[in-house]
Amino acid sequence: MQLPNIVFLFPDQLRFDFLSAYGSTFIDTPNIDSIARNGVKYQNAYSASPLCVPARTSLLLGINAIKHGVTDNFHFLRPNYQSAGFSTWPEILSTAGYKTAAMGKMHFYPWDSSLGFQHRVIAEDKRWPYIKDDYAEFLESSGYRKYRGDEHEGYHENKGAITSLLPWSHSVDHFVGQAACRFIEMHDTGKPFAMMVGFPGPHCPYDPAEDFDFKYDPNDMPDSIPAVPMNTPSIREANINQNKQPWNGVDYSDFPEWSKKKIRAHYATLVKQIDYEVGQIIQSLVTKGILDNTLIIFASDHGDWLGDHDLIGKGAFYEGAIRIPLMISGPGFESGKSEPALVELRDITATILSASGSEIPAYFDSNSLYGVKEGSGRDRIFGMLRHGWMNFDGRWKLHKYNTGDYALFDMQTDPNEQINLIGHSENSPVLARLESELAAEVMASINLSMHDRLQSVGSDGPGLVNQPEFGARGWVRPDLVSIKDMGPGVQGRAT
Repeated sequence: MQLPNIVFLFPDQLRFDFLSAYGSTFIDTPNIDSIARNGVKYQNAYSASPLCVPARTSLLLGINAIKHGVTDNFHFLRPNYQSAGFSTWPEILSTAGYKTAAMGKMHFYPWDSSLGFQHRVIAEDKRWPYIKDDYAEFLESSGYRKYRGDEHEGYHENKGAITSLLPWSHSVDHFVGQAACRFIEMHDTGKPFAMMVGFPGPHCPYDPAEDFDFKYDPNDMPDSIPAVPMNTPSIREANINQNKQPWNGVDYSDFPEWSKKKIRAHYATLVKQIDYEVGQIIQSLVTKGILDNTLIIFASDHGDWLGDHDLIGKGAFYEGAIRIPLMISGPGFESGKSEPALVELRDITATILSASGSEIPAYFDSNSLYGVKEGSGRDRIFGMLRHGWMNFDGRWKLHKYNTGDYALFDMQTDPNEQINLIGHSENSPVLARLESELAAEVMASINLSMHDRLQSVGSDGPGLVNQPEFGARGWVRPDLVSIKDMGPGVQGRAT
């Protein structure tokens, strides 16, 4: 049986409700919608670690952020992760006979690392203007360069909503889309391929091209969710302070609705531009004659609040940041199905391995989405970041942050997260259960995160002090302990 090709389309910071596939009437995304129409759309998909690098690292390794240790955008994988027994999904697929490729933004450190991808065309984060990646070289060859957001007229006044100084033909998302099409056109059909396409948009700055033939009107954008300052006051303060930093340099202390609507219109236009590129990639598969044997996965690392709760970007557990689009079409996925099961972003990792015929490592807490149906998804989503944790069971959502902000929401009756139920005695049993579950998950994750520092494993552990070698002066601690040598109690599986 011929293994399927895999095309993983992965725009940066795309919230689920800015796609018409999810019922949004103010935007039209027919090419992205076609993936849902021809496959499975997951209605309740979440990013457990809603920041770029933690979310992407969890995808690479198939484990949660505490286990791999990347809980912030300035953390990254230990250089010797392979010695600890871990493998990235492109490394595993390469051994299974796949040609692996990464187009666009991956957010690796160093930025030009391969991490198992055999072929890369690099167009990194829109906030990294000084990186001399493939996109920078393309611009320079055409007489252009990368621009910082604040080089654009009206950048500060419009809170990052600008018109790009570059024409659409030289926009970063078009560059990435065209690179993906070229890879498909040049691919030898005698060997399966797995290609991840990382669009840098619609991440801020919100900078659609002036000459793109479709623009959204701010007046047509949905209203933002109101802020309730007493719910998580420190999150709002931290969001303001972080965005004042040089990487963005925008002050959101005053964030009126007209500004939110303008940002949303620019964001929607960026989404429309990405929808065009998705259409071109799908057409390349059709032209090549390989669409029927290609698994197409569409998702995002996290969303963007776009003014909800007076917040911008991501980094906490409100819905606009953690709820993501996820749809899959191709062999093994039922056409036109809308699936309500609770699923998580890193479930894509096990799904990709399953598609390739590769064994899913025992230490994974990623679940394959093949055959998932209502009642067989996850029981809950545990959120994990450096500064906060979450437990969401599909109805009740607990937010906890190191600032002391603490919130409980009933998502069934309060989907906009307006009424903080902390302190309501009738909800004490629910709160106690969520707290207990969260503590157990964090403790188990910390246990695995430290496995490579163990001095011995198995039956040697308790008896280490009785070994003559240990008793001698000059005893040398062993090298890294591989996760593959650990028992199932340490490895753990997804809930």
